[in-house]
Amino acid sequence: MANTLLFVCLSLTITSAFSFLPFAAHAISSCNGACRTLNDCAGQLICINGKCNDDPDVGTHLCSGGGGQPIPSNGACQSSGNLMCGDQSHKQYKCSPPVTPSTRARLTLNDFSRGGDGGGASECDGQYHNNSSPIVALSTGWYNHGSRCGKIIRITANNGRSVNAKVVDECDSVNGCDKEHANQPPCRNNIVDGSSAVWDALGLNKDLGIVYVTWSMA
Repeated sequence: MANTLLFVCLSLTITSAFSFLPFAAHAISSCNGACRTLNDCAGQLICINGKCNDDPDVGTHLCSGGGGQPIPSNGACQSSGNLMCGDQSHKQYKCSPPVTPSTRARLTLNDFSRGGDGGGASECDGQYHNNSSPIVALSTGWYNHGSRCGKIIRITANNGRSVNAKVVDECDSVNGCDKEHANQPPCRNNIVDGSSAVWDALGLNKDLGIVYVTWSMA
């Protein structure tokens, strides 16, 4: 009897401990839930400053009320379709917002080294890169068939700090969920995917996963 009670107590203790582990595999957060990547948030929600929230570019109001219908935006880049990744649907884009002297974007963190979460080698040169260099991948529309390969862009954070970074790759907004893309879903259409050196130069907390920045051609 004593052995049985001990086994039950140990089982309950282990179960309770695992229930408090953050970001368990395949955990999906709802409004204001903790997140680190886009994959951590349910449906059309996105990860902003470590919490799942409405996507201001899509115009959903799932967290603030309003039925979750997108607000029309004249001249905005529209989705070209959807890609199913397991039971999750992800929008695909062949375009990005217009580039201006201060283009608003989401800065994400990418590992450009071999075996990193960036997947295959960089599109621009077919090489892997050291993350100590300030380099970026751009969403498909901004990548523009490679026309910005090797070009330098200037990224500015909300804290006022800026950094120049070299474009070496495409953050594919059409394809994903396969080995080439490290099983990641398609990128949003307004992503600047930066190396750790970019985040460090901007003085940003990499644990946030996604922060808003602006960029322009240097």
